[in-house]
Amino acid sequence: MAFLFDRPYIFDAGLHFACRRCGTCCTGTPGIIRVSADEIDRITAYLDVPRQQFRRDFLIQWQATLSIGEHADGRCFFYDQGCRIYPVRPRQCRVYPFWFNILRTESRWVREAQQCPGIGAGRLYTREEVLQRVARHMSRTASR
Repeated sequence: MAFLFDRPYIFDAGLHFACRRCGTCCTGTPGIIRVSADEIDRITAYLDVPRQQFRRDFLIQWQATLSIGEHADGRCFFYDQGCRIYPVRPRQCRVYPFWFNILRTESRWVREAQQCPGIGAGRLYTREEVLQRVARHMSRTASR
C-alpha cells in the first residue's frame, strides 16, 4: 500500500473528526458491516452471548464474509439510541469516516460532512494518520 503515501490528497493538511455517537453512520442507507472472527469473539464476549446464537440472530452472509445485519430501515442491529457495542465495534466502524470511497474526492467528503456532525469537529488527524486508517480499511476490504 506504499502507493497511497506518494501523492497529494484533499487531506494533506489533515482532517478534524470526533465521533458524536449520533448514529448517522449506523442508520439510514443500508450497507455492509463486515466482521472478522476476532471481532465476533470480542462482541460476543462483551454481550455475553453464545457465538452460535450471535451468528444466528445478528449476522448475515455477504459474499465470502459475514456482516452485522440491519433492520428494514437500514439501522444496524446494535444501534438503539446509541451503539450497544461501541467499545468493541468492528474496525469498519472504528475507522469511519476515513474510508477510501469517502476520501477519494473533496465533493464526497463534503457530502459526508453534511450528514455527519463529527466531521470538521474534534482533533486534527494528520495526513499520515488518515492514510494509516485508510490503509487499514482497504487491507480489510481487499482481503475479502
